[in-house]
Amino acid sequence: MTFARALLVAALPLTLGLAACDKKTDAATGEVSSSEPIAKIAAPAGNAWTETFSVSPEGGYVMGNPDAPIKVIEYGALSCSHCAEFSEKGFPKLRDDYVASGRVSYELRLFLLNALDMPAVLLATCGAPEATIPLSEQFWGWQRNMFANLQKDEAAFQQVSNLPVEQRFAGIAQLSGMSEFFASRGIAAAQGASCLADTARATKLATVNDQWSKEYDITGTPTFFLNGSKTGVGTWAELEPLLQKAGAR
Repeated sequence: MTFARALLVAALPLTLGLAACDKKTDAATGEVSSSEPIAKIAAPAGNAWTETFSVSPEGGYVMGNPDAPIKVIEYGALSCSHCAEFSEKGFPKLRDDYVASGRVSYELRLFLLNALDMPAVLLATCGAPEATIPLSEQFWGWQRNMFANLQKDEAAFQQVSNLPVEQRFAGIAQLSGMSEFFASRGIAAAQGASCLADTARATKLATVNDQWSKEYDITGTPTFFLNGSKTGVGTWAELEPLLQKAGAR
């Protein structure tokens, strides 16, 4: 697979404004069985489950008890407004009430929907693995600023989007304010520039995303899986009752 072909996703069209998150989540592929309440599981002494991070074999970023009986996976795009809404309305409660209990783990798989997502993901994953989820959540809170920056000069954005792929990511990151955003949160300018120029990493991200899309039928974001089953829901109001039904109550 050539580099240009692998990064085809980075050239997907984008209408500036609040980015659409593509097709709504499909209907659930499996029912969540009603389970007895699960007791809270204490973290090892001196630790907290909300500060426990790892990387999954599939390329996701995991927060919480690695042996949690209830496992939530979110396929989320950093450019997706619905993902930003979930981050605002649902993530704090998911983290503080469910992951903190040791009964639920949360895995974030960063998905690529359009031209903004590749540079955003390259920067969000530029530091230590344990920083990726916190940085992603902060990015979703800042997301509207990215669109506002790009709307100031849509012609410049189109020009940057047409640059060779080796230059495109840095150009988009600079124009959108991403570089400055991540620099203010510990990803120094030189470090960020190095990550944006990492074509091998970008190719791997594109390839993994293609595999996720085909294997798990990911057609839009956010898409949530609960204990291996696609839930068919896309909001916290819909997801929380499923967690409780699975025993997190």
